[in-house]
Amino acid sequence: MSNVPATAALPRRDQIRKEAARLFAARGFLGVGVDEIGKAVGISGPGLYRHFAGKDAMLADLLVGISERLLEEGRRRVGDNVGGPAGDDGAAQGVLDALISGHVDFALDDRDLITLHDRELLHLKEEDRRRVRRLQRGYLELWVDVVRQAFPALAGPDEEPVARAAVHAVFGLLNSTPHSLGPNVAQGEWAGLPRDSMAALLHSLAQGAFAAAARSAGRPGGA
Repeated sequence: MSNVPATAALPRRDQIRKEAARLFAARGFLGVGVDEIGKAVGISGPGLYRHFAGKDAMLADLLVGISERLLEEGRRRVGDNVGGPAGDDGAAQGVLDALISGHVDFALDDRDLITLHDRELLHLKEEDRRRVRRLQRGYLELWVDVVRQAFPALAGPDEEPVARAAVHAVFGLLNSTPHSLGPNVAQGEWAGLPRDSMAALLHSLAQGAFAAAARSAGRPGGA
């Protein structure tokens, strides 16, 4: 689910996902018709109903799907990078690095889905919206747990709100990438930076934010 134009090499359902995400992000959920999505993938609008029940189902598939993918990938990265004795904050730093890298990739490669979540979540049916929120809470808790292991200053019960606030802030930082698009983003540039440089910058900023939160822990007023 990236921003690369759909190609015939992709399964039809994935083509529809890509084009629906692109069009919804560009024009808004209410501003895009089923016929337009069908035209973008080379089939009739009614032909889409062989793959999705309608526009509502497409939006739910995109937003629930990315929430599921983030949580599953986060859990995989934690599982793949866990090592060292319990309480080893050096090992936990490696796990945190893996989580940050995964979310940076998502932020740079799936910006349409970030835009969709920010603007179109209210158009989901209540059941789907609750499901997205539940998955997001699971993803958040995964990060909070790892951050508190990586930074012992945040491990105490009184510092849990600080760790949680820091994770929310880092998500906001990383998910701001749709606002940093440069003129050559199609060629892999972001705000004048090559993609790899942008990814490294975001990674460094995220780690810096968590380090700053740890330094502020226990100080009056969080100063």
